[in-house]
Amino acid sequence: MRFCTEEGPVNEAEQFLGPVVIAGVEGIRWVSIRPWQESYNASMDDVQDLDDENRRDLSVFPSLYPDGEDDPGPGRVIGHVEGPAEALELTERATGASTDRWDNHGVAGEDYADFVQARNS
Repeated sequence: MRFCTEEGPVNEAEQFLGPVVIAGVEGIRWVSIRPWQESYNASMDDVQDLDDENRRDLSVFPSLYPDGEDDPGPGRVIGHVEGPAEALELTERATGASTDRWDNHGVAGEDYADFVQARNS
């Protein structure tokens, strides 16, 4: 874990989980953990797969959820917990995220680029 201490994430962390299909639309899923009001916020995002290895800022990809219909906003909140280790455990249990694949904020986009390159080669 590049960004973690044994107690959990130091700042923000994220993980690219892979492809999903929501309402017949292909997309990708990623999870993030961020400090929030002296605790931690865990969230999950389902966004459109733009199939472009040069587009790596997953936070600006269009949501897979139609406007006004269960719109998750900037990610569906999985939960708020007190400590970083709890945030990791909650997110891994709720989403299937891997203990050994957590990255610093912004690196999930690199994993997405690798995914697109592998799929298109």
